[in-house]
Amino acid sequence: MSREDNVYMAKLAEQAERYEEMVEYMEKVAKTVDVEELTVEERNLLSVAYKNVIGARRASWRIVSSIEQKEESRKNEEHVTLIKEYRGKIEAELSNICDGILKLLDSHLVPSSSAAESKVFYLKMKGDYHRYLAEFKTGAERKESAESTMVAYKAAQDIALAELAPTHPIRLGLALNFSVFYYEILNSPDKACNLAKQAFDEAISELDTLGEESYKDSTLIMQLLRDNLTLWTSDLTEDGAEEGKEAAKGEAGEGQ
Repeated sequence: MSREDNVYMAKLAEQAERYEEMVEYMEKVAKTVDVEELTVEERNLLSVAYKNVIGARRASWRIVSSIEQKEESRKNEEHVTLIKEYRGKIEAELSNICDGILKLLDSHLVPSSSAAESKVFYLKMKGDYHRYLAEFKTGAERKESAESTMVAYKAAQDIALAELAPTHPIRLGLALNFSVFYYEILNSPDKACNLAKQAFDEAISELDTLGEESYKDSTLIMQLLRDNLTLWTSDLTEDGAEEGKEAAKGEAGEGQ
């Protein structure tokens, strides 16, 4: 099948909500980037495909983990054993999905990207999938995933700050997800708040430069940054812990 046909089939699979197949079609397209970089549309299709496939498992993992905690508090050992085994199955799926996209990013997408926007997009994506691994890994594996997340986000941030406008949706999406990483994985609410606030303030001060094409995307992410800041600053005073919002539909900075 030609590149165009694979893109068409990926869109068809998306309409049918068959995201595993959407991933397969977009992986074939991504492996042709040595000849020609992905277009913005192709890049977003790849991102949406993986986001849906991983998103379903992340949601399952959270639900199962929550039930596991309840059963542990009730001392239902037999149920806990069954749940642990089931959680392990979900974690194996999460690992496979993350490994798949991370290999694709390292072997094809990051090396072939030339424009600042695509470099930031792919490095942010790399950080996101290492972060998803850090969400459920433990011990040395969690530490390793967290370190890889930090390296990818930092590399993306260096380029974004130098090359992209403060109102650019990909730069804002990176700040949003990087701050969620500080809050949820590194347990650093101060750093999370500082990063989110700086990104929000810088975007606000340049709001008049925002083009019509990215106005909706950028303002949505700014709203999410503000929501998280509200949530996290109340947590700092109440000492509660809530999950930060990454984005309403899919993840920030993807789908622009």
